[in-house]
Amino acid sequence: MTDAALTEETSPRRKRAGGRAGNKTRHGSAVIEQMPWNPPVNTDRPTEPLSEEGVQAIHDGAMRILEEIGIEFLNEEALVILKEAGCTIDGTNVRMGRDWVMEMLAHCPSEFTLTPRNPDRRVTIGGRHMTFVNVSSPPSYWDMETGKVTGTLHHCRNLLKLTQYFNCIHIAGGYPVEPQDSHASVRHLDVLYEKLTLTDKVAHAYSLGKERVEDVMEMVRIAGGLTHEQFQSTPRMYTNINSTSPLKHDIPMLDGAMRVIRAGQALVVTPFTLAGAMAPVTMAGAVAQSLAEGLCCIALMQYIRPGAPCAFGTFTSNVDMKSGAPAFGTPEYMRATQMSGQMARFYGLPLRSSGVCAANVPDGQAMWETSNSLWAAVQSGSNMVYHAAGWLEGGLIASPEKFIMDCEMLQQIQRYMQPVLTQTRNEDIAMEAIRDVGPGGHFFGTQHTQERYTTAFYQPFLSDWRNYEGWDLAGGVWTHERAHRMFKEIINEFEAPPMDEGIREELQAFVTRRKSEGGAPTDF
Repeated sequence: MTDAALTEETSPRRKRAGGRAGNKTRHGSAVIEQMPWNPPVNTDRPTEPLSEEGVQAIHDGAMRILEEIGIEFLNEEALVILKEAGCTIDGTNVRMGRDWVMEMLAHCPSEFTLTPRNPDRRVTIGGRHMTFVNVSSPPSYWDMETGKVTGTLHHCRNLLKLTQYFNCIHIAGGYPVEPQDSHASVRHLDVLYEKLTLTDKVAHAYSLGKERVEDVMEMVRIAGGLTHEQFQSTPRMYTNINSTSPLKHDIPMLDGAMRVIRAGQALVVTPFTLAGAMAPVTMAGAVAQSLAEGLCCIALMQYIRPGAPCAFGTFTSNVDMKSGAPAFGTPEYMRATQMSGQMARFYGLPLRSSGVCAANVPDGQAMWETSNSLWAAVQSGSNMVYHAAGWLEGGLIASPEKFIMDCEMLQQIQRYMQPVLTQTRNEDIAMEAIRDVGPGGHFFGTQHTQERYTTAFYQPFLSDWRNYEGWDLAGGVWTHERAHRMFKEIINEFEAPPMDEGIREELQAFVTRRKSEGGAPTDF
């Protein structure tokens, strides 16, 4: 029987991971109060700081950038396609009319699903759905024992184990730290093998030339036990590309994006616009430029394959005007994220944002900046939140302690989203309990409380709610120290999700063969 003749139901290679190993709830001799796998649905109305006139003004600004100034497309294939589509080409500068852009954007689905090797880990991107993604791409690593060091495959492997362990992380994005002991030509092979065997969640490919993208798509296909037709029948993975702000798209990222789209997989386009440096100093100007850079690429992909699953990513923040360093989790970052969410809904596009900070260690600054970023994601109606756990130093450091501290926040957001907190049935209003207690009483012993006390409130796995004396008598352990101890115990007890041994061998054989062929080029 040929691959084409196999169906997803009859394929003998469909034995795949379906277990929940790697999500053990034991933490030493205690139980982590980890919430179950349940990607949240955001039931809140989004924060919309722009008036209707403001939305139209930013839309008009983005369209005028595309019509009058243009975007540099350095990829020759993209230029040929855009010329065929009727865009105005001047060297590598591309100008496109707003009517054509809006016609292309109308093809883009407002939501789509991503189905990894374990279909129980399927996620929806769009609508009111939220998904959280691990930290991706820092070159350095920090924990309480090592301090700041160069990222290695060992560090990457441990962060992938945390990605699998925590149910509040829904997607295994990027390299959680760049393993610089793995040569750049084969790094994607090493990391994806670890990712696909240590996790069963949605995987990501870097669009850094055709070889990396093609290799990752083939590895995801093998890991899922899929035929080529089954792989391409629905999105199984995705790539995220960045524009080179201001106003430029480079060669390898466009190449990778077009390959992913043609294979039926998903794309996120995320301009990296820092107001005051790579974009105008005003938030309105920065958002308009970001939209222009993102929408032109999504329009190209919709021309290539109408209906292709695409999302717009916002990464608009500001710089410290004293030093030029990026700043994150600022009031400006929050407003830019909310404004971008409002514009994404205007265009009918799913939205990606980020959980980011500029702090160098997992301290108070790290947590308030990340909290600002995460709640801005909630307020904006974001569907995919990148770097939601583990990010430090503006994306230059990945930290397991910060990862675990962030997961405490993510669980609280997930709990906040649960409809149970806003139920208004008679038994929730609790009139009889209020009547029974009366003035001056308490509710601890009422039947109403007794029936609900175990599930009424969020229970943290990392926070310490004892008073100072109790905390001090127990050793006075600070939050990042508790997170470090938890990290060690999770890693020591970790069990990878099951994988059919034949699939594992096929995956390893592919990696071995591609390494023998030299992997991917390291310059473009």
